[in-house]
Amino acid sequence: MRGKTLPTDLQVLDAVYNRYYDTFADFDSKGDREHKIFVPIDIPMIARDLKVDPDIVFGRLYFHLDHKHAYKKDDDVRVHLFLKDDLPNVRNVVNFPYLASVLAELRYTDSVSRRARRISWLALCISVVSLLVAVAKL
Repeated sequence: MRGKTLPTDLQVLDAVYNRYYDTFADFDSKGDREHKIFVPIDIPMIARDLKVDPDIVFGRLYFHLDHKHAYKKDDDVRVHLFLKDDLPNVRNVVNFPYLASVLAELRYTDSVSRRARRISWLALCISVVSLLVAVAKL
């Protein structure tokens, strides 16, 4: 039995970024959000976009991505990518500018990896053609 395909870190962050960029950019201090950088996200909606269970998305954000990318600044303040319920009256928020930075790095790494695979395939094809030409000349 084959399991469902799990979304990658890139796919999860891409889904959040694409769905909530306008919310982040349209911040109004008189609106429903106190902080521009912390954007509340609807995990079940993102899970539907990715066709996985909401707990997979929550776990990926809370246990994996935040743990991987959170860091402590010189003044001992901890910077998080995802906060579950650390802000008053708000649950499940992402540090949107930080998410954009992490996403940019993941997109760059993915691009480099794809380029390397394409070059490898091209080299393999050239080798096979060269081998066939050499065999045909015998």
